Amino acid sequence: MEWLREQKYRRIEDASEDEMNLLLSKVNRCPWRQTFHVQPVMGLLNDPNGFSFFNGEYHLFYQWHPLGPVHGLKYWYHTKSKDLVHWENAGIGLKPDAVFDRHGVYSGSANENDGKLHLFYTGNTRDENSVRHPYQCIAVMDSFGNISKLDKPVIDHAPSRYTEHFRDPKVWKDGNKFYAVIGAQRTDETGCAVLYSSLDLLEWTFEGEIGTELGRFGYMWECPDYFELQNHGVFIFSPQGLEPAGERYRNIYQAGYVLGGTLDLREKTLRHGPFAELDRGFDFYAPQTMVDPAGRRILIGWMGLPEIDYPTDPSGWAHCLTLPRELTVHGGKLIQQPVRELQTLRKKEARAADTIFNDAKRYEGFTGAAYELICEFATGDAAEFGIEFRAGDKNKTVVKYDAVQKKVILDRTLSGEPTGVEYGTVRAC
Repeated sequence: MEWLREQKYRRIEDASEDEMNLLLSKVNRCPWRQTFHVQPVMGLLNDPNGFSFFNGEYHLFYQWHPLGPVHGLKYWYHTKSKDLVHWENAGIGLKPDAVFDRHGVYSGSANENDGKLHLFYTGNTRDENSVRHPYQCIAVMDSFGNISKLDKPVIDHAPSRYTEHFRDPKVWKDGNKFYAVIGAQRTDETGCAVLYSSLDLLEWTFEGEIGTELGRFGYMWECPDYFELQNHGVFIFSPQGLEPAGERYRNIYQAGYVLGGTLDLREKTLRHGPFAELDRGFDFYAPQTMVDPAGRRILIGWMGLPEIDYPTDPSGWAHCLTLPRELTVHGGKLIQQPVRELQTLRKKEARAADTIFNDAKRYEGFTGAAYELICEFATGDAAEFGIEFRAGDKNKTVVKYDAVQKKVILDRTLSGEPTGVEYGTVRAC
């Protein structure tokens, strides 16, 4: 169904109780509702926002269009957890109810200061000609969970030589200064990130564009995130407009990182290696990281992509967030592992072992729609080996290793209802 602009920008506050109950009922009947992942109660979820630890709990917000599985008027929805595994829905965190965010509370981050959690976000507005005018804004959450916005933006325009594609502030503190990296687009329609600084979170100074070694690399960089890990500088961002290159950049938009020396805050330069995708699967975008009380760097991403139709759409909802991943650096690469807390979800273990030669083996007695599968292969001289999941007469999902090409391959050609087939059904890395 094609949504009109008026429908996309309708407020949840204007929906009747009967309409809400009907939508919730449709969502809850959907066979694709998740077991462990953060998912919207209804409507569309996208970017994770404000990922943080505050007042003894993890806080995670996400972009939310409540009234259907389309991108329209965005809110921040709030979830919280004590263990990164079990998440509690805490309701709407931010509403598009101010003059500077009336057409959407767009993505941003969180930083604790003076006993309060400061939420930084982009306020989206459009004028009578539908021209975008973004503002960088702050809301403050106290220890009781009450959230209030500042009465005006802290950055009220994009710098000169940059377009109105200026959004997604990620804030951190270095010494006695706060810094914000913001996704931007130059007036020649190439993507980049810019740096701001502040002593008090209220008055911000434009420091300049972050100098990288990427040159012309897409037309917009969304959701930038800079941090230091094991004496390396890590810059994560989501470039739009990359052309496919072999088995890389196969999705509509990408999310990845560069790794190198630490960011020179005075010169605004970053020396780094090549851009690498964070996830070579089908559905990953706009990741955000935080540091937990144990000092771990934790990442969560949006498990979805814009401009793709999903099987859940007819049920009135779309997308979820990835499971949390702990980041480390090894061998010049960013390594991602599911956080160890997820092991608490394990129940009774089942084991099996076999020897297979040029054949396939069907294992019985393994049931369940959600499970963790750990496989070890003694491959010998096998050129290819792997697993078929949920294999039936017509459908299956294949994960295999090609020993000749030294590649892991995920094939969802026969996985069931097709999704995003215009971008291919096989991924390899």
